[in-house]
Amino acid sequence: MARDVVEFGSSDQPVEPDGRMNAAAFHRNHVAIWAVLGAFLAGKSGDVLEVGSGTGQHVVHFARHSPGITWWPSDLNERHLSSITAWRAHAGLPNIQPPRRIDLADPAWAAAMHGGGGPAELLAVFCANVVHIAPWRVAEGLLAGAASPLRADGRLFLYGPFKRDGKHTAMSNAVFDTSLREQDAEWGVRDIGELSAFAAGVGLALVETVPMPANNMILAFAPSSKGDAGA
Repeated sequence: MARDVVEFGSSDQPVEPDGRMNAAAFHRNHVAIWAVLGAFLAGKSGDVLEVGSGTGQHVVHFARHSPGITWWPSDLNERHLSSITAWRAHAGLPNIQPPRRIDLADPAWAAAMHGGGGPAELLAVFCANVVHIAPWRVAEGLLAGAASPLRADGRLFLYGPFKRDGKHTAMSNAVFDTSLREQDAEWGVRDIGELSAFAAGVGLALVETVPMPANNMILAFAPSSKGDAGA
């Protein structure tokens, strides 16, 4: 799948000799994102998968603040996988697993991960800044794949810019959306309603929408077919 997702970090800062990439977005948003994830994960244990881990900086930050959680980073881009590996080695945290190569456009990615030694159940799946810089089939694959391994009390968290009822929530998002579609006609800021409708068809329900800085949001989905534990 050529050019399905954009590469992060390569132009933000020089790559370290060990391969660590540095994304400016991490420095802008990691505190706000962790405020949401940390509140959900507090007092829990289990496995959390980050899909589209990018440079690997987020998973290191999250793992450092949640020693009782096992984190599974992943990406499709080979340079990102190398950066994640380097950040994991640099951090030296025991609760970060080696990164997995996951193609979200294939809805069977979760089964393949489990078959390759990954966890059978997930407490959470986290995905930041992916669905708007990838074709719609990637969003579909993400939702369909995440539905199966999530625990009854689990959550899928999506972070990024989103439209509401077909309208942008800020002019800056509209400008950003236009620039994305000029780069690739299959990219673009996704609508919450469209994501929710597809999610419902695979057994996920939108249970929370959290406003974030810079006109972003976190959408939290729960397994609708497994009860509402932890809601």
